[in-house]
Parts: sequence; C-alpha cells; structure tokens
Amino acid sequence: MEKNTKSPLKSILTIVISLAFAGFFLWLALKDFDYESFRKSISKANYWWVLLAACFGIAAYWFRAIRWNLMLEPMGHTISNSNSLWSISFGYLMNLTIPRSGEVARATALYGVEKVPVDQSFGTIILERVVDLVCMVAFLGLTLLFKGEAIYSFYKNSGIQFNPNKILIILGILIVGTVLFFVFKKRLANIPVLDKIIRFIDGVFEGLTSIFKLKQKGKFIIYTIGIWISYYFAAYLVCFALPETSNFTFDDGFLILVVGTLGMIIPASGGIGAFNLAMKYGFMALFISMGKSGALGGEIGLTYSFISLPLQIIIMLTMGLISIPMLARARNSMVSEKEIA
Repeated sequence: MEKNTKSPLKSILTIVISLAFAGFFLWLALKDFDYESFRKSISKANYWWVLLAACFGIAAYWFRAIRWNLMLEPMGHTISNSNSLWSISFGYLMNLTIPRSGEVARATALYGVEKVPVDQSFGTIILERVVDLVCMVAFLGLTLLFKGEAIYSFYKNSGIQFNPNKILIILGILIVGTVLFFVFKKRLANIPVLDKIIRFIDGVFEGLTSIFKLKQKGKFIIYTIGIWISYYFAAYLVCFALPETSNFTFDDGFLILVVGTLGMIIPASGGIGAFNLAMKYGFMALFISMGKSGALGGEIGLTYSFISLPLQIIIMLTMGLISIPMLARARNSMVSEKEIA
C-alpha cells in the first residue's frame, strides 16, 4: 500500500521538476528574443526540407528496432520487428510524459507482446545507451576536428574564464574517486542507497561487455551507423529550410547534431527550453566563426529550434499514439493463439 502512495507522488515530482527545468531554460533562451525577426524568418521557411528530415527521424526508429532484435537474439529471443518498433515508440511517448521513464515502459511493453523478461530487455537498453554514448563521442570528435574554430570563437567572445588547474583538480578527484569506488565496492554495496547505484554501474559494464556475445556483429554495426546517419540528416536537413542557414556545410551539421543531443540529454520535458538554448548557443558559435553577428546567429538558432524540436515531438507523439493500439492488437493476438493452442 505504501508503494502505491509513493509512486504517484514520485511521478508528480518528476514531472514538476522536469517542467521547472524546461521553464528555466526556455526563459534563458528567450531573453531578448526578437519576435519580429523570428516571424520573418519562419515565414520564409521551406517545409519540404522539414518533411524530408522527418523521414530520416522515422528511419532511426526502424533501424533501432531491428538492432534491438539483434541484441535480444543471444538470449534466445526472436521477436518481430513490428513489436520491437512499437515498444520503442511507446517508450519515447512515455518519455514525453515522465522524463526517463521510457526505458522501463519500453521493456514492459515488449514483455506484454513477446514475453521477453523485463530485466533482460532492460539490460540491452543499457547497452544501447552505452553504444549511443560511444557514437556521440565519435561525433564530438568530428566536431572538434572540423568545427573546433567555431567552438573556440564562441568561447573567446563569450567572456567565459577557463582555468585549466581547476579542470585538472576535478579530473584528479574523479580518478581517485573511481579507484576508491572499485576498491571498496563490496563494502559500499551493504548500504541500501549505494547498492542501487552500484548495481546500475555493474549493469552498464555488463551491457558493454555483452556486445561481444552478439551473433551478428556486422549487422549490429551497420544498423548503429544507420541510426546515427539518420539522426545527422534529421538535424542537418532542417538547416536548408531556412534561407539564413541554407549554405551550411556538411561539417556544420556535426556541431548541430552534438549540441542538439546535449540539449536533449537534460531532463526537461520533451527537451523544451534546453534544446532551444543549446541551438541558440550552437548557431551563435557557427555565425561568429563565419565572421557574422553572434546575436543574429542566436536568433536563427532559436528559429531552427522552433522547427526542429516540434518536428521531433510530433514524430514521438505520432509514433507513440499509433503504438498503443498496435501493441494492444499484438497482445490480443498472442492471447488468442494461446487459447487456440
């Protein structure tokens, strides 16, 4: 009974905190917002490019669904691509309501239609997050390689003070802390609060090593590349919708993808506010590196964000809402087959 009373309260608090994050970052993004400039820019947008970007956004869902099947295969589970797709879509929908709840919802949805144990499918989702982090770092490397001057230009004009000694101290603390954690891990596991954290960290390491058990490693790599290429074009093609950014190069797309992904990581409802602010700063960096006005870049970045973010939310809502009847039909079909058998 106690568990049931705490769960809704925890969900409500999560939503309230998430909305607070969204409101705060949106306020930061919209400070000194020039509505008239935004209205003129948005009225000139070519939404055919946005539609093409949406196709790549949906393609990422499909690649992720097939890749998930490959990850479940070593555990003896062969599931349909459609059930995988709709379970993923349902998880993304739940993330829009309660941030970070989508992983559990996705695993639970798959259990409902394929009877894959939640703990096993959740373990593969942890592996996905680790692989996505590796891909994100790879794109960050490309960004630093090709657009490093844009980041430096933004830093130089932002007035941010960089103290390398503080960074070294923080890194030293992290390294020492990590070593001490592994040395005293068994003792720390006896503390209930720390035990959950330790089990999560162990799950990440287990998920990372489980990739070597995959039967079709080549396909796994191909679909992973497919996911991130889709993400790239879903972000980059929106630039061609705006006259001010239609001349952006392929390299510029790396920075846009990385900055946008970082904005979506922040636990704000649907990325609202955090994504907008990230795009504002990202486009400021690009414009400054091109010798243009950083303020203009910020305005265009906000315009871009008010096209790109709604596009992502519409895809999540559409796919998620479709997933509800599709998963229900799959569950009913599974029950009918059992009754016949």
